[in-house]
Amino acid sequence: MGKGADNLQGTLGLLVLRTLAAGEPLHGYTIAERIHGLSSDVLRVEEGSLYPALHRMDEAGWVRSKWGVSERNRRARYYTITQRGRRQLATLETSWIDHVQAVIKILGMA
Repeated sequence: MGKGADNLQGTLGLLVLRTLAAGEPLHGYTIAERIHGLSSDVLRVEEGSLYPALHRMDEAGWVRSKWGVSERNRRARYYTITQRGRRQLATLETSWIDHVQAVIKILGMA
């Protein structure tokens, strides 16, 4: 993880699930690129963090994976969010929003 790594720790699942909730199946590289782009180049997810997280989410039933062929004609594992993953996403979002609001209060911005 690059710039913003301290803020990213503990939120990788949230970011991945939110990215997958947008729609079509994505492979790991595209997930990482979307997070990087949507964060205006602030958050960078490294392969060493992303793929173990995807594996854990697959085992937990939050995502489903299937082999396919990438746009570069390479074999790639594509991920989709499951109903269980959507429920987990809602829980993580609520928790994260509560956390951010608490920090804002401490910073005197509320």
